[in-house]
Amino acid sequence: MYIGACRQLCDAWIHNAWMEYNPLGYSGTDSGGTLVVSNSQFDNNKDGFDTNSQIAGDPPPPQDGACPGNGVSGITRTTSCWVFQNNNVHDNNNPSVPQTGNASLAPVGTGLTISGGKNDTVLGNTFTHNGAWGTVFLPFPDTSAPPTGVTCAGAGGTQSTLLSACVFDAQGDALLNNTFSQNGFFGNPTNGDYGNLTFATPIPRNCFAGNVAPAGSTPVDLATTQPTCGPLTTSSNFNVTPGSLTAELLCNTLIFGSGFCLAGDTYPRPGTVTLKPLPPNLPTMANPCQGVPNNAWCAGGKPV
Repeated sequence: MYIGACRQLCDAWIHNAWMEYNPLGYSGTDSGGTLVVSNSQFDNNKDGFDTNSQIAGDPPPPQDGACPGNGVSGITRTTSCWVFQNNNVHDNNNPSVPQTGNASLAPVGTGLTISGGKNDTVLGNTFTHNGAWGTVFLPFPDTSAPPTGVTCAGAGGTQSTLLSACVFDAQGDALLNNTFSQNGFFGNPTNGDYGNLTFATPIPRNCFAGNVAPAGSTPVDLATTQPTCGPLTTSSNFNVTPGSLTAELLCNTLIFGSGFCLAGDTYPRPGTVTLKPLPPNLPTMANPCQGVPNNAWCAGGKPV
């Protein structure tokens, strides 16, 4: 499932959907505003769900869940209109899925990632049996060249010479009243229920409240130190010390190879892709090519 390139004007609702056997069960680049994903299931993906900011991929950046026109959401009662609510996110530990491009860099064993997104609300979901992390808020390092007339800072990012990238931080995001269980069982350092990684400061901090999280968080004190969104951060926890959250994410994704892995780190690696057969008698459109321009699958409004 994909929604992108609409920043704060998406006005979309995904409800009662089921996403499985993907690198990302949902991908949303630069998509925000009023966007609700509810009562859906994400399982057997590499990463169950991801929304992110990119400077060149499906612009305009950033991904911003703030309500258009400074409005207030009827769901969150805040100015965040991007809502992930009442979803079942479980068993996203599958590295052997069809994958290419940025989606192939998803952290295996993760239920949900907000990668450089802002003002998003994750509310009242269940995250179960995701081997690395149930949820991670993390920066997205975009190495793409910006479009003409666009700058990293102007798009809400931080230019990093260390990473040779425009880094978009996850900021102003809320993780509220979710139930976590049996997450982090890969057993590597920082694996657990949820994590928060910050690159730049000062930025509006993310917040964590009301979550049932028996496997804990990284940093360990997020529920007590960051219960409310909005105040500006004063420090960053981005570092590549072996065993840190940064290093474990890099080890998981192999973005820069295996050099950040500890000797004992174990994350599932891709093997043979095996897709589960589709259930019988699924409802579908009578003619999926109706009104579609000619392409490799449709010609003259009919399947090829």
